[in-house]
Amino acid sequence: MHHLGISLYPERSTPEHDEAYMAAAAKLGFDRIFTCLLSVRRSREQTLEEFGRFVATAHGYGFSVAVDTNPEVFARLGATPADLSPFAEMGVDTIRLDGHFDDKGDIQITRNPQGIKIQYNASSNMALDLMIERGADLRNMCVCHNFFPERFTGLGEGRFSWFSRKYRSLGLSVAAFVSSRAEDTFGPWDVYEGLPTCEDDRTRPIGLQLRHLLATGLVDDVLVGNCFASDVELAQMASVDTTRVTFGIVLDEDASGEERRSLWGFDHITRTDASDYLLRSSIPREAYRQTSIPARPVPGGLLQRGDVMIVNDNLAHYRGEVQIALRDIPDDGTRNLVGRIPGQELFLLDYVLPEHPFGFIR
Repeated sequence: MHHLGISLYPERSTPEHDEAYMAAAAKLGFDRIFTCLLSVRRSREQTLEEFGRFVATAHGYGFSVAVDTNPEVFARLGATPADLSPFAEMGVDTIRLDGHFDDKGDIQITRNPQGIKIQYNASSNMALDLMIERGADLRNMCVCHNFFPERFTGLGEGRFSWFSRKYRSLGLSVAAFVSSRAEDTFGPWDVYEGLPTCEDDRTRPIGLQLRHLLATGLVDDVLVGNCFASDVELAQMASVDTTRVTFGIVLDEDASGEERRSLWGFDHITRTDASDYLLRSSIPREAYRQTSIPARPVPGGLLQRGDVMIVNDNLAHYRGEVQIALRDIPDDGTRNLVGRIPGQELFLLDYVLPEHPFGFIR
């Protein structure tokens, strides 16, 4: 099951504003909160009191709370890998280790009696497999990628995939960040260029960022790294179908009612015998054995990558099949052009594997 989350930085906000954001997100089904103790410079007593109230409020809205830490934060709070009582006092559910301890400490902390989950940095190359082999409690471990405030410093697709596959292969859940594009957002530091994990997501709409991370099949939880995301952005994330790769579609004005039914009236799954030229869903064909789909010529005579097509009467055996062009192909009269995937979403085609589900956003 995928979980959606938000990030909050209490030292840079107000309790009232934070709680209003929690309430809005919780209403839409968000249930994870990320916050940061790395940037907090209050005393131990102030930190325990203020973040304790913050966590209690979050729990009241049904959120699980993760706090970003490192050994310096532990020292300020008087905590050690063997003694997590300050975090337990705050009510923290997950401790994220942006930096780590020695081998013994990194293993010992996973065995804490309070049951606090330990989250390691998924954007670093850690030998978690050896830790598990030496006694770290796998049931109490997970990983979360970094976010990157500075433009052009976020993870590339290849490195993101390499890290995520490495940790998923151990049975660990993986979290990553998307970024709000609302005005005046902020994070824990004085940098304001957004807070995504993957650099290419920085300028994408937030719903497309989420669909990208889900399409990789490598992420369990997705959180907004900066705050405050707008109500519209939160709603866009909440509306994303987390069970399949989904595409926006610019519908052709000539698309008929039957063609629209073929797009949205069926659960599409790609064929096992996949083509390099077409992404195919044969599922609608059975419903169109006796239903006519008159042929329409394709303007220009060429179908281009990202064009969405439905097989017409000229190839009646395949009539109703939904296809997406993966390469440019000539119009042979058997396919009607019913819409196009927006250019900024064409990269998602690369994630739709044989026998995998996909769909279109209305």
